[in-house]
Amino acid sequence: MSSGRVAVVTGAARGVGRGIALVLGEAGATVYVTDRESRGHRFSELRGTVEDTAEQLTARGGEGVPVPLDHIDDAAVEALFARIRADHGGLDLLVANACNGNALPFRGGPFWTLPLEHWHNMVDVGVRSHLVTAWHAAPLLIERRGLCVLTGYTAADDVLAGHVFYDLAMHAISRLAHSLAHDLGPRGVTALAVSPGFTRTEAILAALGDEVPPGTDSVEFPGRAVRALWEDPQVARHAGRTIPVADLAADYGFTDTAGGS
Repeated sequence: MSSGRVAVVTGAARGVGRGIALVLGEAGATVYVTDRESRGHRFSELRGTVEDTAEQLTARGGEGVPVPLDHIDDAAVEALFARIRADHGGLDLLVANACNGNALPFRGGPFWTLPLEHWHNMVDVGVRSHLVTAWHAAPLLIERRGLCVLTGYTAADDVLAGHVFYDLAMHAISRLAHSLAHDLGPRGVTALAVSPGFTRTEAILAALGDEVPPGTDSVEFPGRAVRALWEDPQVARHAGRTIPVADLAADYGFTDTAGGS
């Protein structure tokens, strides 16, 4: 059902973004994948670049378009969506996923002991880039009555990971999804957020190695959630919500075929 349609997945060199892009490739979509990690400019020793993801999703049947892009650069984000308008005239799916939460060692603790740089990595690069990306994508999504998906987390009354900056960023993303749905819904676009579980990202594997607990999710499990939402003609019933991937798996009947929970 997704064949011939156009998607953008931000922060897709590694992790959840990469997994989402790969599953969309299986659906035959043209996917513009963005990340600052490229073959020409590396920031991390972890494997994975935007070009790698584009090639991998193309091998699965889609068309991957790599776009090296740092999402703190508003002009570069604007140029991306101008390119998509010129190439396709509209956009069917935006997955706003770019964040830099692991740029510093990720350990919770009393807020006054945490580096203030976490604000930049999680709020400026995470929350703000989600908003700026959606801001530029909105007219293109309206053209196609598309779908806008943010990635984030919720934890009810808990402080996520005992980390004030992470907790603020993730709950802000949930509220952002609610606000985007309010504005986009009357224009035919559904906006929502998905909340992955404990996922075996490259960063998690590098940090925990053999200590990764059993029952964790592959990076493609959130991708199966996004694909199910994209192919649901009644997806508007989820507008404004932040939904755990596991709940979407139960709702739509998909599993983590890579062997996760």
